[in-house]
Amino acid sequence: MRIGTKGVLGFFVGVALVAGSVSSAQLAVKKALTLDIAKQVAAASEKEAASHQWHAFVVIVDDGGNLMYLERMDEAQLGSLDVSIAKARSALLFKRPTKMFEEAVHNGYTPVLKVPNAMPIEGGIPLVVDGKIIGAIGVSGGTPQQDGQMAQAGVDAFPGIVQGR
Repeated sequence: MRIGTKGVLGFFVGVALVAGSVSSAQLAVKKALTLDIAKQVAAASEKEAASHQWHAFVVIVDDGGNLMYLERMDEAQLGSLDVSIAKARSALLFKRPTKMFEEAVHNGYTPVLKVPNAMPIEGGIPLVVDGKIIGAIGVSGGTPQQDGQMAQAGVDAFPGIVQGR
């Protein structure tokens, strides 16, 4: 089978069109947590805990829910490890503080207990920059309200931490 000049020319024009449309695509530019930022956010939570003599696990996850930083304060109960990770991932995956799930359960909306990865205990909060969630914090070791207070201290410190960069 012989391909004529027009066939070859048509083939290369087609390849050029496809290549041209592919080359115009651009990668997304996004902000991401660094280990240094994660450590500083956790330190703010730890400072809040220490001021009340609370003992907890503080966890920071990135925008994919991957563990970036974990801190176990002295005397924190070991059972809080998995809970703190679950709180951070839940806040990230559902783009809301875990307190919202806790409130739903308290208000009688128990189906939320069957939602995969939804942690209905206060203490998980997303970390947001320019309206985009780039990670989350999860704290466990105290009462749900104490965990929420410790997590909020990290979230409150977060803008000042990233603004200084």
